[in-house]
Amino acid sequence: MPVSVMDWLRYCIFVLLLPAAIAYFCGCFNGAVIVSKYILRNDIRKHGSGNAGLTNFYRTFGGPLTLVVILTDVLKAVVAVLIGMALLGSTDFSKYWSGMFCLLGHMFPCMFGFKGGKGILSGGTIAIMIDWRVALVVWGGFLILAVLTKWVSLGSIWAGTSFPFATWFVYRDVVLLLLAIIIGGLIVWKHRGNLQRILKGEESQFSFHHHSEKEAKE
Repeated sequence: MPVSVMDWLRYCIFVLLLPAAIAYFCGCFNGAVIVSKYILRNDIRKHGSGNAGLTNFYRTFGGPLTLVVILTDVLKAVVAVLIGMALLGSTDFSKYWSGMFCLLGHMFPCMFGFKGGKGILSGGTIAIMIDWRVALVVWGGFLILAVLTKWVSLGSIWAGTSFPFATWFVYRDVVLLLLAIIIGGLIVWKHRGNLQRILKGEESQFSFHHHSEKEAKE
């Protein structure tokens, strides 16, 4: 029995939506929110910059629980990409597709009022899962800028901006480039406030000691 066009479209939509939904819900497990809200009983989004990310968590709480935040945000990205590869095949598209939705879940988690983090740790993990050459450009620039300027946000903006360029350099694929633009664009957009403060010379510099509530603002 021949397959109709509508049946084929439904099948394609299902194949794409299932890994997308799983990756999104993986991303929703925001380490900073889970640890601060359910372990420390003190929601990180009520402190410092209000961002549910690693930098704000460390500045506000510090301590060994920071490692739990790191592991949560790294592992969820790894799981999301691996599941995407299992469902869509071990292809570059499956990595970008599942990675993009994992990042959306991290930034806009439905279980936490769509108020999440800025996606650098999870995004950086996704870059490593995609290709070492892409990760080298993203992480290399991030580390150099963060160390030299002590502005983690500047390194993060580099990561988001360079991601599409690194993708095109490695793959020369239009579809992957479009997904990379969305991923990189989301990261840059989430750091738009940081960029404004950098241009005004008002951005806080990162250090390994705790900041006051005012200093913790990114």
